[in-house]
Amino acid sequence: MDLTVLGCYGGYPFNGIGTSSYLISSGDYRLLLDCGSGALTALQRYLDPLQLDAVLLTHYHHDHIADVGVLQYLWQLAPGEKKEAELPIYGHTADQTHFESLTWPHATVGRPYDPQQTLTLGPLTVTFMATHHPVPAYAPIITETATGKRLAFTADTAAFPELTTWAQGADTLLADTNFYADHQGTAWHLTSTQAGELARQAQVRRLLLTHLPQTGSLAQLQREAQAAAGPDIPVAVVQAGATYRL
Repeated sequence: MDLTVLGCYGGYPFNGIGTSSYLISSGDYRLLLDCGSGALTALQRYLDPLQLDAVLLTHYHHDHIADVGVLQYLWQLAPGEKKEAELPIYGHTADQTHFESLTWPHATVGRPYDPQQTLTLGPLTVTFMATHHPVPAYAPIITETATGKRLAFTADTAAFPELTTWAQGADTLLADTNFYADHQGTAWHLTSTQAGELARQAQVRRLLLTHLPQTGSLAQLQREAQAAAGPDIPVAVVQAGATYRL
């Protein structure tokens, strides 16, 4: 299973790099995980978007869904053979208005997932945990059936104890790390230290920092997370365009 980073900033694009969006590949199956600002342009560098199998959305904040609309237009208007006649977009139904917008006639179809149930997507299975965020959001663990490799993606969340059990033993933890260690005040995202502590407590094999801040030094963000994770867990700030093999 491969993880290709299409966008990795939180809130808004920066320096030509978009917000949260990732391409998950397993064999010939292609899943778009979140679809933030700039996702479609970035995706076109690696894959004809008409060859997507599905889209999975963790929640409906704009930095995770901004390009859903243009993806729907592409599916309606672009010439070429489509892998799916109507692209399935999986989302939760806790926000019915946003969920209904995932269906665009003759282009895309919204499909609900139940966060209490396992979702099967081709060669992948997905389980969910509700996060602590101002809107309903669900952190997926994506498992490749053939290999058992597990990608735990925090989506957007504040720190809370159950994250440790949720991420336990994951091959890769892709963590919302929007703040440096010295952040003060309300935090609906993890700090670098919290991301590192989560990786250490959950005994994951690798920590990737994403949903990044646009200010400060990302090298500092990595150092702070690494110090909290300890020397045995490699920690990296994701790079847009990079592919990580699980």
